[in-house]
Formats: sequence, C-alpha cells, structure tokens
Amino acid sequence: MKPTLLKFELIVLFLIFTSFISLISAKENNSPYLYVLGVAQDAGYPQAGCYQKHCLPGWEDTRLRRGAVSLGLIAPNSGNKYMFEATPNFPEQLYQLEKEAPSSRFQLTGIFLTHAHIGHYAGLMFLGHEAMGASKVPVYAMPRMTTFLKDNGPWEQLVNYKNIVLMELNHNQPTRMDEIKVTPFLVPHRDEYSETVGYKIEGPNKSAIFIPDINKWTEWKTDIAALIKSVDYALLDAAFYADGELPGRDMSKIPHPFVVETMAALQGLSMRERDKVWFIHMNHTNPLLRTNSSESQRVESQGYNIAKEGIKLKL
Repeated sequence: MKPTLLKFELIVLFLIFTSFISLISAKENNSPYLYVLGVAQDAGYPQAGCYQKHCLPGWEDTRLRRGAVSLGLIAPNSGNKYMFEATPNFPEQLYQLEKEAPSSRFQLTGIFLTHAHIGHYAGLMFLGHEAMGASKVPVYAMPRMTTFLKDNGPWEQLVNYKNIVLMELNHNQPTRMDEIKVTPFLVPHRDEYSETVGYKIEGPNKSAIFIPDINKWTEWKTDIAALIKSVDYALLDAAFYADGELPGRDMSKIPHPFVVETMAALQGLSMRERDKVWFIHMNHTNPLLRTNSSESQRVESQGYNIAKEGIKLKL
C-alpha cells in the first residue's frame, strides 16, 4: 500500500471517529436531567425562630442558607422544564431554575407535589393573583391532594382563577412527558390532608427515585436496598442524622428514618451502589448541612452523597 493512500485512510477513519464522538456528546448534552434546587426540611435553614449555635451561621452569612427540598427537571430536546415540590422558597428556586433553563428557551410545563406539608406545596401561593398571576400551570398531585387543593382556601382560588390546572395522579401509574416517565408511589407518612408519595423519574438513559419524606423503612413494604439497585440515583429523606438531635423531644414520635438507620439498612450494598444515594431534606439541626462536620465526612467516607443546590443528575 502506498504511503499516501494509507495516510488518506487514516484521515478518513479519524474523521469518522470524531464525528461519532461528536454525535454522542451532542446526545448527552441534550439529555434530560435533574437539577437540585433545595435540600433542607420544610422550614429551610436556618429555621424561623431558631437562634441557637447551629442556626446563627445561616442568619449571619446568607451564603449558608438552604431552601426547602425541591428538584428541577429540564428536558432540552422539548424545551420543557418541571419542578418537584412548590416550597416556601419558590421565588428563589424558580429564579435558580430560570438561570439554568431560561424562559426564552424553556417553558415551565408542570409542578409535581408529594404531599400536603408546608414545605412541599405552600409555594403554590406565588402562582396566584397577588403574585405571578400564572396561567394554567399544570400541578400534578394524588387524588386526596387534588381534592384538598380544590376544596380549601386559599388554594381553591388558584384553581378558580385558572392559575393552576390540577392533573390527578394515581399510585404506580406513570405520566409520560417528552422522553421522560414519572411514576408516583405511595409511602407511609403523616397523611393529615393528603397521601404521601415518592417519585420514580425515568429518562432515556437513567432513572432516579425521589423520596423526600417517609416514615421508618421498616414501615414500608418495599425493600429500599433492592429499590436502589434498580435505579441510578436515589434521593432519600435525611431529615435527622441520629436520635438525640432534638434535645428535650422524644424522637420516636418523629418517625423519619435517621441517616444512621438508612446507612445500616444499606450496609450490604457495594460502594458502587451506595454512590447512587443522595441524602436530602435535612432538618436545620442536621449536621449534614455543614460540609466540614464529622458526620458529613463519615457519610461520604462510607460511599454516600449529600445533596447540594446546583447538582445535576443526567437522565
């Protein structure tokens, strides 16, 4: 073979290879992804009325403040964006979502709610007549949650003014949007006004579960370790790190799974499987909110992740 011919064939092979890599890269860049907007328990960090040692840094340095748990879901191919939870920090979180996925390219196409505790739905008020005056924003919720919003003020005003349109969900029945599938599943929790659900969120390549609120894992018929093995990401309730975190209160009456209990339940997982776990929904007392705490270092040394605003998880 002549040297010039060999050189030509190598150039052609190189061009084919680089084109293939570019196609893969373009596809990855257009993949839907989750975008963490908030990581704290319903009342955020620091919490109202808390002026103790663990809260004061947050009052004195605004950079340390954390909003209530919320996720963005961004779908570049369709130009749609969604939110999971409408928290009391909705204005700031909507702004963060706007910076990540500006309205010039992305439309807010829906809000998914897990249940009727203040940190998960109170932000709907900002869609109303006195604030944004939004028009027909789809709000996805379970049957009891839907009824609660329709039949109680001030939420019913959002429905009557058509600021929101309620989209009823059902247990284990998926909703398909763009190239994404979102499936709610019931979990045990305090259900004074509504059911409580987690979500399985499936993209074209990867899947996630989002369970910001749940009672002890032993109260749920699902094996959490097996469920984690079946997905790529697991954003799990981490309200409290361990017993004794609330001095003077009987924490057995607050049935969230402690982080140490979750790690014990998952101790049989490999380090690769543990890396799927992202602890989220942390109470203002939870030392995981401090990145330099010994508790944070312990969690990460065992292979788990601690959710922070701005993290992106490709689907």
